[in-house]
Amino acid sequence: MKTTWGLRIVCCGLLTGALVSMPVASFAQISIGVSINIEPPALPVYVQPPCPQPNYMWTPGYWAWDGIGDYYWVPGTWVLAPQPGYLWTPGYWGWGDGGVYVFHAGYWGTQVGFYGGVNYGFGYGGGGFAGGEWRGGVFAYNTAAVNVNNTVIHTTYVNKTIVNNTTIINDTHTSFNGGPHGVEAKPTPEQETFAREKHIAATPAQVQHEQVAKQDKSNFASANHGVPAHAAVARPATSVAELQHSAVAAKAAPGTKPYVSHPVAEAKPESRSLAKPEPTKPEPTKPEPARPEPARPAQSRPAPARPENIAHPVQPARPAATEPKSAAPRPAPPKPAPQAHPKEPPEEHRTEH
Repeated sequence: MKTTWGLRIVCCGLLTGALVSMPVASFAQISIGVSINIEPPALPVYVQPPCPQPNYMWTPGYWAWDGIGDYYWVPGTWVLAPQPGYLWTPGYWGWGDGGVYVFHAGYWGTQVGFYGGVNYGFGYGGGGFAGGEWRGGVFAYNTAAVNVNNTVIHTTYVNKTIVNNTTIINDTHTSFNGGPHGVEAKPTPEQETFAREKHIAATPAQVQHEQVAKQDKSNFASANHGVPAHAAVARPATSVAELQHSAVAAKAAPGTKPYVSHPVAEAKPESRSLAKPEPTKPEPTKPEPARPEPARPAQSRPAPARPENIAHPVQPARPAATEPKSAAPRPAPPKPAPQAHPKEPPEEHRTEH
């Protein structure tokens, strides 16, 4: 019995163990709110491997959350239906209350329910299922939507009308419903009724496949930027080596940019912006001590230059003359100078003789 990976994110160990221990029985679809404000990456583009055996159902690849801080890609794969007459409803991300993304777990049921309007391709065009139908105890594949191996599968048909009628145009390959940039789709009354009915959770093969995908570090969005190298396999993987050996690679959806985790990208500029104002604040204080420079009226030094006859006493006083306030009181010392002048004439007369 699969414990939805949404449960593992919330770290409900006891609930997870209880679900795992349950036999493959039916129960209502579970929607688990996960406090994630990081937008899931866009769906990559890849080629669907052919169906390997009869009664195998295609389960589209999707972005899962590792419970720490990154999305990782769970490759699409063909899975044996738990019992005849059952179809797979893919899980999907939806914008929840409080501005977080909520994952709605996939399940098995007698009809395909609501999966967010997300166009996963290969029969899952956003509404319903166009990949085939049960005819008694044998599944007939619609080769207009899915790829099968005709050497082992002989029950096929072509119906392009149902493909056209159930496909939602999603040029941006958005992988979630609602919220900013999400797919705008709501469940029909019939789908809401079916969602409340009992369903079968993912098979043990699907659970193991998801766990193997998490072990492959190249599947993480931080490493592949939204373009996983191991996008899909024909059968559920039982080991990383098997996954990497048999998986087909993906391509980026047309027009999409390399995925970057937005909160990580925003944290860097925030720290830098806080550091920038700090050095800039002292800069306006630097010109303040330089203000004495425009007060260069010190060039009006001709005033102290008048007593040039007393050369020696004036030279030590020049550094103080740079301050305009000290220059004003210093004219007082020249006043006693006239007392020295009457003594000088007799000396001059002496030199003349």
